[in-house]
This record gives sequence, structure tokens and C-alpha cells, in this order.
Amino acid sequence: MAPKWRELADRFAEQIKGGQYPPGAQLPQIRELVEAGEGSKETVHKAYKALEAEGLVTSTRGHGTVVRPRAALKRLGIARYDKAKWRDGDEVAFIADRVASGRGYKRNEQTQTVSRVEADSLVADGLGVPVGSEVYARARLVKEGVQPTHTLTSYYRPEHVEGTRIVDPTPGPAGRGGGYRVLYDAGYEIDHMREALFARIPTAEEVQLLQLPAGEPVVELHRTTYTADGTVVEFAVGIHAASRFAWEYDFKVPDSAQDMKGQE
Repeated sequence: MAPKWRELADRFAEQIKGGQYPPGAQLPQIRELVEAGEGSKETVHKAYKALEAEGLVTSTRGHGTVVRPRAALKRLGIARYDKAKWRDGDEVAFIADRVASGRGYKRNEQTQTVSRVEADSLVADGLGVPVGSEVYARARLVKEGVQPTHTLTSYYRPEHVEGTRIVDPTPGPAGRGGGYRVLYDAGYEIDHMREALFARIPTAEEVQLLQLPAGEPVVELHRTTYTADGTVVEFAVGIHAASRFAWEYDFKVPDSAQDMKGQE
């Protein structure tokens, strides 16, 4: 015979999979279930922990136990930086992801703080400046509704962005077209970029900021953005909740042998 917490967890799992608790719905508070005779506080807690371990719910302080979204957001690769999106329209990168995922968005779901900081070794290497140089840091927190999805901090050389909308801390993208449009208007049209990705265990601060469930890793992104002449105009570090994104890349397959023949 299964323990009571397992029976309770199985019952909730069936209800979640059957749609009685849709994605984003909050399960009853532990106190409510105890008062309803579903078991002791320990029993209900174990049941909820089991559901969390099975990937059906997330539990965070202040938000209770919530059913996980069924589909992760598409985190586009090359397509999210299409110049037509930000130069000619207003689809900044996080909005492009939402549109591709068929999800709604509000511009103020991106909040930010802007400050001048001293470049550490990572940022200095990314921007190509000496360690300790003063740079602008534009730190964004992006949410889908009330749930954080990721953070992104972009670093810039002051001479590239001083006096532009990039250093305006108003919530939302930096005006129509966002930061890349600002750089474009300032004469720094982006041409190519390099991205590096790796997964790791989150810090305690990241767990709290992104409202991560126990045991969930983060995906860290390092993005370096260049103009056609090789000038670095942005180095960015993004921290993404691993389960909230599905990374998607679409690109032409290279053939270096053919490229070499064309140079002969």
C-alpha cells in the first residue's frame, strides 16, 4: 500500500494532466489541505515535493505551488536578431521570442537598471578594454506575466552610448527597436555576433530572482556583438531559467571545402 503522501501526489498529478489545474494555476495551500483532512502538514509537503521532482509544478516562497507551463518559450537563435525586426519594426529580441512562441507580451515586462561600473575580467575581455575600465551596465529582468524568465546584462563602452536611450532606466526596451536600433542610429550598425552557452547550478541570488524550483539549473549566455569593421559594441551576459526556454537555431550548413575552391 502506497503512503498517503504518494496517493495525494498521484491524485494531483492526474488532475493536472487532465486539465483540472491548467498551466499557471495555483494548487491549494498546504494549510488548506490539512484543514480539509488530506493529511498532516508533512504529508502534504511530501506530496508537493514529489510533484515538483516530477516536473509538474514549481514551488516558490510567496507564490505557492503552481502548475508548470506545458510549452517552453522558443528562444530563437539567428532569427531573433533579424534587422527587419528591430530596424524597420519594433520586435526587440525578447518580443521576437514571444511572437514566435504564439505568446502575448507587454513592453514593461522588461525592467532595467543602468549604471556605470568597473569592468571585471570577463567584461573587459568581452569588450576589449582594460580591466577596471568604466563601462555602462544595462541590467534587465524579463518576465512573462508575473514569472521571471531570464536576466540579461549588456555592457557598453561609454563613448558608444553616452546620452542615448540605452542609458535611460525607464522600464521596457530602449525606445522603438530597442538597443540595436539605438546603436544603428548612432552609426554603429550591428553586423555579426558570437554566442556561447553553458548550463550551471544557479547562485542563491539567482534562485530568488528567477523564482527557480529546487534543483533547476540555469543556462548562461555570453553574447558579443560586432560592427562590420570588428568593433565590439555590446557584450552581454544572460541567465535563463533552463525549463522556461527551448533553444532554436536555423542556419545554412557551411561547406568550407567549397569556400576554399571559390578562393582558388
